[in-house]
Amino acid sequence: MANILVVDDEPLIVKGLKFSLEQEGHIIDTSFDGNDALENIKSKDYDIILLDLMLPIIDGFEVCKKVRETSDVPIIILSAKGEDISKIKGLEIGADDYITKPFNIMELKARVNAILRRMEKSKKIVAQKHLGDITINYLDRKVTRNSEEINLTSKEFDLLFLLMDNPNKVFSREVLLEKVWKYEHFGDLRTVDVHIRKLREKIEDNSSNPVHIMTKWGEGYYFQFKKE
Repeated sequence: MANILVVDDEPLIVKGLKFSLEQEGHIIDTSFDGNDALENIKSKDYDIILLDLMLPIIDGFEVCKKVRETSDVPIIILSAKGEDISKIKGLEIGADDYITKPFNIMELKARVNAILRRMEKSKKIVAQKHLGDITINYLDRKVTRNSEEINLTSKEFDLLFLLMDNPNKVFSREVLLEKVWKYEHFGDLRTVDVHIRKLREKIEDNSSNPVHIMTKWGEGYYFQFKKE
């Protein structure tokens, strides 16, 4: 059971999502504009936020940015079909995932359940990795570099943990998409590229010349660690 906030200005979509997710045992709150969504988020802790981009008063992009100032709650963007630029922008400002409209409710449930499984797993695992100047703690979901905490989104954290848990191992974008986002057949490989770029901006001195998260051209990405 999870507390989920559904934010969309289309009443039929909100009604359908609320009904379907409540059938799974989740507690669903709804908002029809960005301002109301932010008020709900201030007053209650949510496990997942389903966020439409085209909202009245305050759009979904601004809602996402404001949420990320204080919280790493997983955010799944609900994006109109064909809005590739909007999807990428959403990921860049902190969303964890996106799904295009019109969408299959089973696909949405699969993504929601994948996030919930990872959250449950994080409660059971006590693990800390220290590689070079970066330390990542799976239980607390905190990352520090030279003892300074780095603010990551939920997906950025999961991606970094996987790479650091397997130093010097190259992961293809397809494998990263499956392991971090937990789906194989519906997903955009650019999602991985966007998150890698954002991670580099946060943990590297120079994101254009990284020393931690490396690219092996034609194969994928890996966390570089050289034993001293």
